[in-house]
Amino acid sequence: MKPTCSIVIRSYNEEKHIARLLTGISQQTIKDVQTILVDSGSTDATVEIASRFPVEVVSIRPEDFTFGRSLNVGISHAQADFVVIASAHVYPVYPDWLEHLLAPFTDSQVALTYGKQRGAETTKYSEHQIFRHWFPEHSQLRQSHPFCNNANAAIRRSLWELHPYNETLPALEDLAWARWAFEQGHAIAYVAEAEIIHVHNESWQGVFNRYRREGMAFKQIYPHETFRLYDLVRLWIANVWHDLRAARRERARVKWQDIARFRWMQFWGTYRGFHESGPLTWQLKQAFYYPRSLDALPRQHSSRKVTPIQYADTTPKHTKG
Repeated sequence: MKPTCSIVIRSYNEEKHIARLLTGISQQTIKDVQTILVDSGSTDATVEIASRFPVEVVSIRPEDFTFGRSLNVGISHAQADFVVIASAHVYPVYPDWLEHLLAPFTDSQVALTYGKQRGAETTKYSEHQIFRHWFPEHSQLRQSHPFCNNANAAIRRSLWELHPYNETLPALEDLAWARWAFEQGHAIAYVAEAEIIHVHNESWQGVFNRYRREGMAFKQIYPHETFRLYDLVRLWIANVWHDLRAARRERARVKWQDIARFRWMQFWGTYRGFHESGPLTWQLKQAFYYPRSLDALPRQHSSRKVTPIQYADTTPKHTKG
């Protein structure tokens, strides 16, 4: 019999995080799953740790890696009708993560679902604000734009067979695929209950590089769109001001210099990406760049009557140099 879902995980040197994700998968209410790890040449203990779990490891050469290529290779090994996509440095909060992420597929028009993301203790403050903006506390089972995120998502395999992921994009392969599905008349569902923790421990240069490649990809997906120097400055000021107000309201211990630096790397990277590589709709501009008003954001994390997964320390005692 087919598994309920196949889970595809992209990895490269994720020994600090992979065990936590695989432990979280093992604790799900849905047990009949196929887990596929697509590894692009890890030099640490990622594959060794993954081998302790019921995981199929598929290897690709580092020089062949793109986000789309890795997903297409992984999904080609999937046996289930629904494919869950997860980054190797995320882990589910609740044991019904998969159950909620897959639930919208009872509607035959739903092509893609994606779930809530929240940061870890080490996440930069402005990144927490981005997660709260992109992934609100309430579900939207038929959203009006193609925004999504493949760190925590699921798709119909039958639609992937018609339209695989774009392997030439430097990032945002999820947005490109969702845009195609949306234009074909399919629905996209956001599920707030399908919550994961997304661990980002990037350097400042890493933040810049992430947004630079996303800017490059966005320009390829929406070639008629622009991101001017005026947009960079305006959005930097608006988002820094928003973050500082939020930090003050929450009495968060954060340096204003870190907020200003993160937002600069975000928008300077986006600007550089746009100029190194369509029309961007107002809805997508809101989804990607514009902060919600403070009144629209919840002051506290919403609670659920579900006991969270209890994780032991899964960090390796040593790392290979």
